Amino acid sequence: MSEYTEQPEQTADERPEARLERAVRAAEQALIEFEIAVETFRVEVENFSRLHHQKLGPMYTRLDELDALIAEAKAARTGDPEDLRRARDARSLVMPMPGVDELFHDWMGSEGISDDAGAMLTDQPVRPPERVRPTEEVRRLYRELVRQAHPDLAQDEAERERRDAFIARVNAAYGRGEEKLLRELAEEWAAGPVPEAAVVPSESEELYARLEWLSQRKELLALVAKELEDSAIGSMLRMAPDDPDRLLEEIAEQLLAQVSEREAELAEALAAG
Repeated sequence: MSEYTEQPEQTADERPEARLERAVRAAEQALIEFEIAVETFRVEVENFSRLHHQKLGPMYTRLDELDALIAEAKAARTGDPEDLRRARDARSLVMPMPGVDELFHDWMGSEGISDDAGAMLTDQPVRPPERVRPTEEVRRLYRELVRQAHPDLAQDEAERERRDAFIARVNAAYGRGEEKLLRELAEEWAAGPVPEAAVVPSESEELYARLEWLSQRKELLALVAKELEDSAIGSMLRMAPDDPDRLLEEIAEQLLAQVSEREAELAEALAAG
């Protein structure tokens, strides 16, 4: 998050809390922009991950299968216990796993790769996953909703819970790029219940507490952002932020070359047997 803009000097007739209040408002705005940036990157990471799995998953599966076949061919030829163990280990990597279809968004099932996944190995068309890249209008709507409904603006626990639940819905709509739903959520929030009056601390105490919370929230978001950036998919995205599709194509070409090499190796192993 960028550093806050330097505030003007306090004038003689200015309340002591006025400058502190401006600092809090500046920190709030910076934090909201940071949250939007982190959430947008999270959406991109999730979408790229789905596309990565759909396009490249079948190739990784094919490589694992070829590795298992090569190890089994060698074990059958030598009968060596160590070769037999390696063959079992290699085969275990490609054995069906319960619930794998849920883990891989229906393009791999308990019986093996799905029709879409298999199509990748035969140059047939597949259904691309939905790509969500939030438009400027979606970003604007999201930004306004976060400003209005952020949970830390609550004055009591019940109001915080209401805001938490609402922001979760806002984040989900933003993640899917649903402009219409964000507009509906904005109308819902505008018509929502007004929080009941609550006993609050002094203005100075509240402002200092607010600054402390903003600082802690920024640190937490920074950790989330770093985790996303350091993840395998996040690192790939940072390598080609403007053209991630091309990066996938390059990786696919490398994997196809490896598949060809393994197939040739398998053919030699079977011939030798």
